Amino acid sequence: MQKAIEKAATLIEALPYLQDFRGALVVVKVGGSVMESREALERLLTDVAFLSTAGMKTVLVHGGGKAISRGMEQSGIAPRFVQGLRVTCEQTMRVVEQVIKQEVNAAVVRILQSRKINARPLHGDWIIRVRRKQGRDAQTGAELDWGFVGEPISVDTRPVLEMLDAGLVPVVTPLGSDADGQLYNVNADSAAAALAKALRVRKLAFISDVPGLLRDVNDPASLIATLRVSEVEQLKTEGVVGGGMLPKLDSCVAAIQAGVGKVHLVDGRMPHSLLLEIFTKQGVGTEIIADE
Repeated sequence: MQKAIEKAATLIEALPYLQDFRGALVVVKVGGSVMESREALERLLTDVAFLSTAGMKTVLVHGGGKAISRGMEQSGIAPRFVQGLRVTCEQTMRVVEQVIKQEVNAAVVRILQSRKINARPLHGDWIIRVRRKQGRDAQTGAELDWGFVGEPISVDTRPVLEMLDAGLVPVVTPLGSDADGQLYNVNADSAAAALAKALRVRKLAFISDVPGLLRDVNDPASLIATLRVSEVEQLKTEGVVGGGMLPKLDSCVAAIQAGVGKVHLVDGRMPHSLLLEIFTKQGVGTEIIADE
């Protein structure tokens, strides 16, 4: 009986959050090793199913980097990254499209549907307009070439909103196309942030295989529970942020500046971390908020 009472108390704690967020727009991006563990992925998607069942209008954006790397290796292509982004030649782009649409997206949709959630694919190249990514090396000033890697410049939100209004959960692939219809690989964090900005969502959650933003990557106790946008540049200067976290954090800042309510960085390896972050006072990851 005591366990039953504790479960009821947990539900009561969540009640104000359920009432507040009912009908709210939420974008959830899942990536990292969470995508590689069937158990972790199913657990996370059960959380997404809960959000949808509780009345939150949820858009799911997924990565699939490790699956793409495997597909490239099978095709005899060596994966290469520059500043945390995959260099994508024409041959690599074909592999990316096949893996991300036919393998990864299809698996995510199936799992959600098995939880009685009406999930449907929504490929990024249908809705995300991009330009070819450009940049220069910070040390040498040399121009960097990522190939067919795109930066989102606009999002057609109409198909997304139509799906949400119909009670569907859009499962979005990190792809885009330019004005000529050329397909581009898009960093999944950037794709999620672009969607969140265009939809002006209440919450954007990045689910990966790190506990959040750590001051010391080797010390989980150094978790930064709350981070204000104005503090981000200092963390970069101090070297706290680097590698794949750089584009993720830049995406977080851009989302907040565009009107997204809060951005959350959550460890998907922890059971029900998404629910704990959204529906409890303490939270379990890093929340990024606007300056007061």
